[in-house]
Amino acid sequence: MKTRITELFGIEHPIIQGGMHYVGLAEMAAAVSNAGGLGTITGLTLGTPEKLADEIAKCRDMTDKPFAVNLTFLPSLTPPDYPGLVKAIIDGGVRIVETAGRNPQQVMPHLKDAGVKVIHKCTSVRHSLKAQEIGCDAVSVDGFECGGHPGEDDIPNMILLPRAADELDIPFVASGGQADGRSLVASLAMGADGMNMGTRFIATKEAPVHENVKKAIVAASELDTRLVMRPLRNTERVLNNDAVEEILQIEREKGDDLKFEDIYAQVAGVYPRIMTEGDMDAGAWSCGMVAGLIDDIPSCQELIDRIMAEADAIIKERLNKFLTS
Repeated sequence: MKTRITELFGIEHPIIQGGMHYVGLAEMAAAVSNAGGLGTITGLTLGTPEKLADEIAKCRDMTDKPFAVNLTFLPSLTPPDYPGLVKAIIDGGVRIVETAGRNPQQVMPHLKDAGVKVIHKCTSVRHSLKAQEIGCDAVSVDGFECGGHPGEDDIPNMILLPRAADELDIPFVASGGQADGRSLVASLAMGADGMNMGTRFIATKEAPVHENVKKAIVAASELDTRLVMRPLRNTERVLNNDAVEEILQIEREKGDDLKFEDIYAQVAGVYPRIMTEGDMDAGAWSCGMVAGLIDDIPSCQELIDRIMAEADAIIKERLNKFLTS
């Protein structure tokens, strides 16, 4: 399948594995890229330029296909060494960067001068247009269904994707609710040039997370995610568990007086305990509503091959039969 995204990034299939904390390591990125998609290393999981450089080198040993690095820009009292991380990306020969969080304008000159292609994650058309304006090569348009941070507008992809197609000149991929060939064809029909999957890729053989995490996604339905931190305007979609119920209870009790410190124990620094140790009630962790469409744990190759076969069959058979001669 050829789209503007496959041509922009030099990949076989228009399927991207987005950055995910404590998931986007070399083995995950390499497995997706080797299967014909675009794998992504999550920069902030590594934390330092030195560790990121080592992970990039490790990924290079595991694949000769293109892969990306995610850089998420977050407000912080002690911000990461973003200049050092950018240098590690450039020195490591990475030619694709997925940016997320705040406006990436501060690093754009360095990345563009090095010939790096930038795809920015956006939760609205207005943010997508801003990304286009500052020189991003593509955007990932994240609908309300997505795991992690869906923004504050609550616009699902059935509306958001066609709106993005109406406004944008640069290519974009659909993110949120993406799991199979149906997702891909639907996204293409609404104007996207591919899809970005997060939660679906966690439930794969190569995902470097505890088996409990994968089993939790497979067991979950579309009804099992919750939105936390809405009163702080930092909304995050997470899989429900005991810690999430505690957060929601605190939010109800505190009301307008809620501060981040009130839920610190349930959201700060919990990812190693969940993703590595498999403690499923340790805290809140990002998961999309798409969990309701996930019922197995295939290899990345099996998953991507299946998606492309399903998409091909939908386009050639199901949709084609509706046409009258």
